[in-house]
This record gives sequence, C-alpha cells and structure tokens, in this order.
Amino acid sequence: MLAKPFDKAFDDKNWLFEIKWDGYRAIADLSHDDPLFYSRNGISFLSKFDQVAQDFDQQKYQMILDGEIVAYDDHGKPSFQLLQQIGDNPGLALVYQVFDLLWLNGHSTKELPLVQRKELLKEALIETDTIKYCDHIPEKGIAFFEQMKKMKLEGMIAKLAASQYVENYRAADWLKIKFSNTEEAIICGFTEPRGSRESFGALILGKYISHDLVYCGHTGTGFNNTSLKDLYQRLQKLIVKSSPFETIPETNTPVTWTKPELVCEIKYSQITENGIFRHPVFMGIREDKEPEEVKDAADSDIQPKKSRTMKAKASTKRTETSEKEKEITLNKHIVKLTNQDKIYFPKDDITKGDVIEYYQSVAGYILPYLKNRPLSLNRFPNGIEEHSFYQKDAGEHVPDWVKTTQVYSESNDKYIDYIYCNDKATLAYLNNLGCIDFNPWSSSLPDLEHPDYLVLDLDPSKKNTFDEVIETALQVNEVLQSIKIKGYCKTSGSTGIHVYIPMGGKYDFDQVKDFAHILMKQVHEKLPEITTLERSLQKRDSKKIYLDYLQNRTGQTLASAYSLRPKQGASVSMPLDWDELKLGILPTDYNIDNALERIKDKGDLFKPIIGKGIDMMKALELLQNID
Repeated sequence: MLAKPFDKAFDDKNWLFEIKWDGYRAIADLSHDDPLFYSRNGISFLSKFDQVAQDFDQQKYQMILDGEIVAYDDHGKPSFQLLQQIGDNPGLALVYQVFDLLWLNGHSTKELPLVQRKELLKEALIETDTIKYCDHIPEKGIAFFEQMKKMKLEGMIAKLAASQYVENYRAADWLKIKFSNTEEAIICGFTEPRGSRESFGALILGKYISHDLVYCGHTGTGFNNTSLKDLYQRLQKLIVKSSPFETIPETNTPVTWTKPELVCEIKYSQITENGIFRHPVFMGIREDKEPEEVKDAADSDIQPKKSRTMKAKASTKRTETSEKEKEITLNKHIVKLTNQDKIYFPKDDITKGDVIEYYQSVAGYILPYLKNRPLSLNRFPNGIEEHSFYQKDAGEHVPDWVKTTQVYSESNDKYIDYIYCNDKATLAYLNNLGCIDFNPWSSSLPDLEHPDYLVLDLDPSKKNTFDEVIETALQVNEVLQSIKIKGYCKTSGSTGIHVYIPMGGKYDFDQVKDFAHILMKQVHEKLPEITTLERSLQKRDSKKIYLDYLQNRTGQTLASAYSLRPKQGASVSMPLDWDELKLGILPTDYNIDNALERIKDKGDLFKPIIGKGIDMMKALELLQNID
C-alpha cells in the first residue's frame, strides 16, 4: 500500500502517526518453509540484507509482513546513503522496522482495520536486534511531527486507523508528510565530465507529468569516486541514441542519453515554478522504485478523511456515455471500455462487452491463477475471425496502475516488460485491448525461476478425436496414481487436455521439465499407437497425440483455468474431476454461457495446484520400483 504526499501535519482522533523511515520498503513472506524477502518491484533482499533475514528463523508464526529496512549511522540516525553502501559496510547497523501485517497463520488480514492489524502484529512479532515493531501514536499528529523535526528525521506517515490494506494503491488513507526536501527522479542521461573528474559530469533527471516524461533538472553532486564509477558502469548498459524526452533540454556539455529505467533519490532546496529542482544532490539509487511511479508530487485535492467504509471490494459505479463506450471504476481505477458492441465471436453473436462481463463475473476464480504471473497477451482486436497477434512487451501506453515486471529475454537480448494481472481493473483493461484468453507463466513473482506447478499438455492432431484425448488423459492419471501423485485436469478449451501437478516452487524449470518428460515416456509406453513424443511437426505422425512436456520451460504459457478461448462456441478452459472425464464430452460443453453456474456448483477444483507441492524425489523412487 502506498502513501500520497500531504503538505502539513494535523490532529485527528481517526488517524494514527508513524515515523517516516528513510530506507527500503520490504515485504517479508514467512508463510512457507523458506522465507521470501523482497522489494515492492520483486527484487530479493535475502542475500543483500542477510543479517535481517537470519532472524526470520526466530519468528514463531507464519506471517507476511510489511516494513522498511533502515540503516543507522554512528549517531543512531537513519541514513539512506549508508544503506546504499552496505557492501562497503558489512557491520552496518540494520533494522527491519515492521509496521503492517498482511497475512497470519493461513488468513489474510488485509481487510481488517489498520489498528487491528497492528495489534495482531505486536502480539505475533518476536523482536530481535534486527527486527522491530514500528509503533505509532494516535490523534496528536502536530506534536509528533514537531518531535520528528527535532530529531532531524525525514518526516512522518499519517494513516487512517480504520483503513484496509489495498496493494499498489496510492490512497488518501495513508499520507506522507515530510520536512526534508527529498524526491525520487528518473535518470535519463549524463553529461561529459569536466577537468579532472572521471566517468560523468551530471545526471539528467526526469519525472512523469500526465504520462509524459519531463525534464526536471540535473545533479552533479553527492557522489564519491566509487559511486561515480559504479553508477557509470550501470548506465553504460542503458545508453540509447535519442533523448527519452519529447522536449529536449539544453545542457552546457554534450549528453549521453539513457533509457529512463533507473530511479534515484535526490535532496533539493526548492522546486521552481517550471518544475525544476534547485540545488539537487544525489542521495542514492532506489532499487525498490519503478520509473512509472516517479510523478509530479503536487496533489492539492487530497484532504485527510474523517471516516471510511470498511468494504474494500471493487466499486462498479458506471458512467454510461453510450452502449459502445463507457467508463467503469474497478479497484478505484477508472477503466475506459470502447466498442462494447463489437462482435468477437461472429457465429455465436458474442460481443466484446460480453467477454468483459464474463471475466468480471469469474474474477474471483481466475485471478488466483493470474496473480503475479507474467502474461503473454493474445490479442484479437477485431474478433476471432480477424487478424490476431501475440504481445509480451507492455509498451509505453499502459496506465500507471497496470502492474508490469521486467524479465530478460536471451533470444531477444533485451528486457521485456511483462504485464501481470492481479485485479478486476487489469482484467477489464486487457479485455478491452482484445485479450480473449489469458496465458500466464507457471512461475510467479518474486521467484520466476521455480514453477508453482508442472503441466502435461495433451495436444492432438487434427485427425485425433477428443475421445482419444480423454483416453490419454485417463492413462496419465493411472501413471500418477501408481506413484501416489494427485493430478488435476482441465479441458484446454480448444482440442486438448491439460494435466497439472503442484510443485510448490521447490524445483527449477529444468528439474520440472525432466520429470514431466519421464512421466510422458510412461504414458507413451502405455499408448504407443495414439501418442508421440516427437516434437517436430514434419517428423510427427499426423494421427497421434503429442505428449508435450516442453511446456515446462521458462516463459512458456498455457491458457489459464477459467479462461475463455478464441474458438467458435466461446469455450472455457474448465477444470474437471477425474470421474467427469468420460468419453463423449466435448470442450464446448463448458462455455461462456454456463461456466459461472458450473464453477459455483463445483467450487474451484484447481485450487490445490498453487498449494503445497509434491515430493518429486519420492515420486521418482516409486517410479523406479514400478519399473
């Protein structure tokens, strides 16, 4: 949850006040055997802040914590610059100041009022030398702010006592009030050094105003020789030929432009009328911030709330402009929907508006299988019978509230900005782009190297019947049962069947792929007449079902459970009980018209696939004994 800037301290009995720490925001996920510790943009802190992570073993309860990693100088004052230099200061005094509790012993706490979350946190958290409970004071914000000023701290955070926790939303329920002039800025280039100085002269800074990247000053101070060299090396990888600004600023020395991807923190004396920082001083790189977050801080409309309803569910107030276009508010974001009456499935008379309505109706079921997973977007802007295309890179025009993550692509030799879908607003936004189906990775942030599940994809040729696919799926289940593994099947929504096995993020992609290969060999040995492991279409028997285990590679995607498919009949990729998988059923038996009713009746059959994983070594031992 994010805080909005506010200009002055205030007293209010409905609010509580905390120190604004000058450090790295960090989530500690202690809900599994192996802890996760990461920044808001998914960068792992486990090794970098090992002295904090070591103390996670002392916690009694399964929890997900929100807090800030703070480094202290010799005078006991938080220092962001020291935090930047942790590699040079292994004995640095570090504390993880924990101020919120998001999950406790199997239950989300995000819909509880903040005061209740903090009461639970105080009881559950075991304080150590490096993990501390961040306390607060109620009501008396003005006096607290003055005390922070005397202590020469950065400022304070004001939080509505009844507020719920809403992820990645900069709400007026949390306000940041600072008396030191510090801001984030995006590094957009650097000038040539002068005199005896090496590496670069000054950094060219920018920020976003109304989605446009705008120049906001330059800084050449705040560096030492080490930080100059280190930053210069990082910037070499980001160099581009042209300016990222539409309006190119004038500089006294030649500029080398860079991709606007690195965020830094600066201290300044004031901001001029045209938005330029005066006397900016470089404080350090913000590894925990994304450039899209760096916007103009002015927000004069914000007022502290006196009360708030305790429902955090998405509002669906609609402002109708026409049947073709409308704006809806979802998760507190305005989503513009266009061409709602455009026909997407011509033979079924299903419109774009119908597709959006379907996904909103099943959002509670499909979102768990999309959450924090990079998506390959399969776009049909003019329906299933017209031109379609795949899109991985989010591009420049996505709204700032749509979540993305950068993943390096070896084949393209560049970073790809993948969208991931965690809420109803993003579902509607992607549907409006023409995304009829959703194809997520099998691994999720912050750990994209270890898949949460294994997939066995039964991919028939045009000459295979669906009954033959069912026969093959039932054989897969027999193999799994023989080694005491529970698999979960679903129709692909097209012509095949997918069988999933929960892996719990315990194995890397190569291990999972190799295990899938072994399983598929077993299936092929049982059904050699109708199955094949031959990957090449040219060499593959055109009458056989391809047992595709290669879906278990990094970046491979399959249609999510409950996803519509761009096929005549508007079929849905539907999870089934094994006893439902009988000869005679068809993929189109589960479609846009009956899917929701079925899901409500059967419940979420696929829930275990993102739960505790199997013991793969035990399964391999059993398989060896069978052989």
